Amino acid sequence: MDRSRQHVSSETEWESRVGYSRAVRAGPHVHVSGTTATDEDGNVVGRDDPAEQTRYVLEIIQNALEEADTTLEDVVRTRIYVVDIDDWDAIGRAHAEVFGEIGPATSMVEVNRLISPELLVEIEATAYVGSE
Repeated sequence: MDRSRQHVSSETEWESRVGYSRAVRAGPHVHVSGTTATDEDGNVVGRDDPAEQTRYVLEIIQNALEEADTTLEDVVRTRIYVVDIDDWDAIGRAHAEVFGEIGPATSMVEVNRLISPELLVEIEATAYVGSE
C-alpha cells in the first residue's frame, strides 16, 4: 500500500498557527479541510450572502483538489456547516450549481458560530481518485 502523502497549502497564517493543510492526499483519498469564504488577504467574501460565500468556498475547494491532482468530479462527500439553518436553501442551491450532476453524499448542520462572525458557511470535502 502506498503511504505517501501530498500536502496542499493555501499559505495562510492559519495553517501554521493551527497546524493543518488546506488538503491532504493520501493514496487515492483527498481530504479538504473546512473551508470558509476568506480570501488571501483575510477578508470575508460575500459578507451577508450565504450563497456567494458558498460559491467562493467551492472555488477554493476546487483549486485545492486540482493541486492534489484531482477534480470536483471525484468528490464523494461534503460536509456543510452553517450558522443559520434558515439559509439552507440558498446554500443548497449554490452547492447544487457545482455538485448537482456529481451527487456526493453530504450533510448540512447548523453550528453555534464559526471562527469569525461574518462567516456564514464552512465546507469540507472528501474525494476518492481510485487506485494509484
